[in-house]
Amino acid sequence: MMSNYIRVFAQGHAYFITIVTYHREPLLCQHIDLFRSALLHSKQFFDYTIDAIAVLPDHIHLIILPKNVHEYPKIIQSIKHYFSRHFPYTMMRTPVQTKRREAGIWQRRYYEHTIRNEYELQKYRDYIHYNPVKHGLCTSALDWKYSSFRKFVDIGVYAQDWYSLGDEIEIE
Repeated sequence: MMSNYIRVFAQGHAYFITIVTYHREPLLCQHIDLFRSALLHSKQFFDYTIDAIAVLPDHIHLIILPKNVHEYPKIIQSIKHYFSRHFPYTMMRTPVQTKRREAGIWQRRYYEHTIRNEYELQKYRDYIHYNPVKHGLCTSALDWKYSSFRKFVDIGVYAQDWYSLGDEIEIE
């Protein structure tokens, strides 16, 4: 039974998005150039800004600011579709995935949260940039090359030694 999920479309707000690969297959970092191409491709059709991002082997966290709030589901769909269509090999698909014309690369849904204020924006940025450390992929946020952390260091939002292994970030 499907739940009656209702998306919130609040113009002028940022959105925290989490996209996960099917069965958490660790394929994103090894295909980072394809993922970057998928982002660039989506920007040809949709006007949005990526505020913060971290690409991990099996999932992506990002904060986007869409000019037209009603397009953010289409932005995510565009990214996933381009990546799947250009993926270098075919994954094993279930009969249901084949019937639905799904590539078997992504989980069907994604998580999104409407960011309501500056405090929440910073908490989600912190969460995104700490996530590779949390998952044991590096020992400090600065070490993870598939995130926007260095951009935020360069503009003075974070110090280079901000949070390292052993510290913990939680979203309330």
